[in-house]
Amino acid sequence: MSKNFKKTAINAALKAGRYIIKNIGRVRQVRYKGEINVVTEVDKKAEKIIVGTISKIFPFHDFLGEEGKYRGNKSDFKWIIDPLDGTTNFLHTFPFFCVSVALTYRSDVLVGVVYDPVRNELFCAEKGKGAFLNGKRIGISKIRDIGKALVATGFAYNVREGGKKNIRNFTRLLKTAQAVRRAGSAALDMCYVACGRFDGFWEYYLHAWDTAAAVRIVEEAGGKITKLDGKKFSIYDKEILVSNSKIHAQMTQSLSG
Repeated sequence: MSKNFKKTAINAALKAGRYIIKNIGRVRQVRYKGEINVVTEVDKKAEKIIVGTISKIFPFHDFLGEEGKYRGNKSDFKWIIDPLDGTTNFLHTFPFFCVSVALTYRSDVLVGVVYDPVRNELFCAEKGKGAFLNGKRIGISKIRDIGKALVATGFAYNVREGGKKNIRNFTRLLKTAQAVRRAGSAALDMCYVACGRFDGFWEYYLHAWDTAAAVRIVEEAGGKITKLDGKKFSIYDKEILVSNSKIHAQMTQSLSG
């Protein structure tokens, strides 16, 4: 594996994050991609910063991003980017959003970097080399009983039309877990599982740019990732269940009950 992969991902995420934090509360242009799904000029500029930074080092790699969608050179290496995961939070100056950068080789995630510019927290992982937060190794929690677990979820932008299933699951977990949180950034939620702040997380209607980087971080931290029914997960699946592995079966039972 190239020594530059992780370094390049970190550099791109930090550059974008610094740009984002300088512009919090200063958004001038907001466009709605759906009834409640927003994109700002900050999202677009942050993605350009990431793609530009990476392209200087790896000019023939492919890109998949939330705002740019896709740029292809038919390479087996693909960078999957969410320049601002939690745009609604950012727009309202609610301090829970991040930059997410992953590198895949075919369908395998080699590197994952998630940067929270508000707290200056950099989560990163390389395949087979562990997961780290600001240079210190992290790991999942030791909670074994879902009744003592703090879990998280999210609601997609189609919640007004298609959110009944997750509202039902949210209610189930409220009655089963110690508590449930809904903060608005899937990548950060997953990293919080990786470092033991959350014990589990689930969500529907996600995309590869929401999960790819954090998947590598969670797995390197010892966590477990499947679909909600416990079946094998791909970063291109639309639903995800993440846990410290110890409560995974209990969450699956609650979510599929």
